[in-house]
Amino acid sequence: METSVKSKLWYLKQVKLFSDLSDAEMTEMEKMTRMEAFKKRQPIYLPGDPGDFVYLLKTGRVKISKIGDDGKELTLVILEAGEIFGELEMFEEVPRDTIAEALDDAHICMIRREDFERLLKNQPQCSFKLTKLIGLRMKQIENRIEDLVFRDAPARLAQLLINLSTSFGSDTTNGRTITTKMTHQELANLIGTTRETVSLTLGQFRQSGLIIMAKRQITILDLAGLQQLI
Repeated sequence: METSVKSKLWYLKQVKLFSDLSDAEMTEMEKMTRMEAFKKRQPIYLPGDPGDFVYLLKTGRVKISKIGDDGKELTLVILEAGEIFGELEMFEEVPRDTIAEALDDAHICMIRREDFERLLKNQPQCSFKLTKLIGLRMKQIENRIEDLVFRDAPARLAQLLINLSTSFGSDTTNGRTITTKMTHQELANLIGTTRETVSLTLGQFRQSGLIIMAKRQITILDLAGLQQLI
């Protein structure tokens, strides 16, 4: 029990949102959170669910998506460990209108809305950081929607690969490898197209010498070449 408490407290201290809190405040934060485990592909919340909790992703990845009028799923953002989600409905006090789903086995800290509201009221610096985070995430979503409207599928996929290499990439001897593994369907959901289109376009990128693929990982060989497609 002691080990699990220390583990959760250590994790909470790594979240940038809480970096200005004192040890005593962090201990109080630890008391108001609970840790939950989610299996791969398990929904965390669905449209219509009440926005009763704010979530902190400890391990794994979480996909936030929305179902369009045509019934197709559009991925809005993929979150990595250390990120917060589910906070927007807290401010507006409305039901969820998005889907949060674990892409891997994940561990998540959950904070009740009223506890999180009290934290923000008592810690203005946290409220300021959260406002900046929400603004940045909304800008990312706006940019993605603009891409869907004004760019064709190859351009959208090229831009996505560049963005992923910036956020989740590491330099290798061949180029820059996207370290997070994603299926063709997950890539398709991110750019609003079909899995078949993504598979075909990735094949074209590979034949053109822009990328190589191995074990669901993509390495960008020619960044400038991808940029010319945008």
